Amino acid sequence: MWQRLPFRTQLFLPLGVSFVAALVMGGVLLQSFSASQLADENEPGRRSVQTVAVALNSALSASDSPRKMLDAFVGSLATSNDIQFRPVEAGPAPSVRDGLHRVHGVPQWFVDLIAIPDIDAASPVIIDGKRVGDIVFVPDLSADLFEKWIGFLALTSLIAVLMVLTGTIAFLFARSALQPLQDLGAGLTRIRRGDYATPIPVAGPPEIRQSCEEANALAATLAQLSQHNRDLLHRLVSLQDDERHDLARELHDELGPLLFSIRAGTIALSEASPQTGHLGNSVQEVMRSIEALQQTNRRILDRLRPLYIEELGLEASVQTLLRNFRSQARHIGLTATIDSNLNGISGPLARTVYRVIQEALTNVLRHAGAKNAHVEAAISGGALTVEVSDDGGGFPADNVFGRGLTGMHERVRALSGSLSLLRADERTYVRCRLPLGEIRGEPISG
Repeated sequence: MWQRLPFRTQLFLPLGVSFVAALVMGGVLLQSFSASQLADENEPGRRSVQTVAVALNSALSASDSPRKMLDAFVGSLATSNDIQFRPVEAGPAPSVRDGLHRVHGVPQWFVDLIAIPDIDAASPVIIDGKRVGDIVFVPDLSADLFEKWIGFLALTSLIAVLMVLTGTIAFLFARSALQPLQDLGAGLTRIRRGDYATPIPVAGPPEIRQSCEEANALAATLAQLSQHNRDLLHRLVSLQDDERHDLARELHDELGPLLFSIRAGTIALSEASPQTGHLGNSVQEVMRSIEALQQTNRRILDRLRPLYIEELGLEASVQTLLRNFRSQARHIGLTATIDSNLNGISGPLARTVYRVIQEALTNVLRHAGAKNAHVEAAISGGALTVEVSDDGGGFPADNVFGRGLTGMHERVRALSGSLSLLRADERTYVRCRLPLGEIRGEPISG
């Protein structure tokens, strides 16, 4: 639980608890020592009352006019606030606590907090064997309580000042340490996502600065490795395109004329021979096989290398691809939104866009079991985006990319693009994003 708390909470919570504990401890100590201190300070007064009472009673017993002597003694006590004579008819002497309900400048809760000891005292005055009153000691503790209240305020103010000062220092320390750590964490997240160009700010204590510098060095190394990887993918794609180009040229230049020659010879044989009987049927079967071979050869040539992209342009080539798909998959309703500006794209970028659409539609035809599909290709914001979606059954959870899309993913990575496959709203989406930048229309270097 503690480890999940933010760093600021872990820093300020113990500080706050410490200051509150110090304040509570100060109150407890104040309550504990105040009672004994008040008792010690007023103990001489208690003893004085007893001594005065003994001396007065002795004097009264020996006096011829004890009442006059008592009146004179009471008159002499007028200047004393703590020692008083209280006649019997005046009732019991008031307690010290009775005069503390409204101490000026001291809140009542603080007065109730102090444990006031029993420091009042009363000694009887006897005349002719009869108790006529008491000499009482009822000290005024207002000044003492006000002094202790001022001390409590000073202690509280000191703790508050220390709390604010320590909290400010801790806040500044936390900010100076946390902000570089947050920048470091954000930078590592960018590195994990493949953004190596944005450096991590180097700030904070030396340990954190060193970590930021090491992370920036790691990003630079990963950027170099990523660039080397893209260069290798460029060369790999270039070699694949060259091999496909060579194979397509051989099929077109050698297998195409051969099939045409076989077809022409079969037609001549059919015209020179009777059209009935077993021979005529065999000739027709040969003609159908030759036509099937020619169509297969054209499909293979189209998948190996769409030669007409350079001649017709990318937009027209994609439209031709869509027409061929509609003719092959009449049970699938295909809609498309193709940007006419695609004709300005050529080279590896154009072939990659064509291949992505071609492979995605092939997957829709072979595996999706879809009834409707949609193709969208557009140029926006310095990037070329392609999206192919269908309402089929989706893709297996353990096989996001098949062999065809894996090859397309490598092509897209070679052009610093991204290819993703996702399922949302009962539709499957193949989304590709290719930055234009400097690769627009440039051939892949091999």
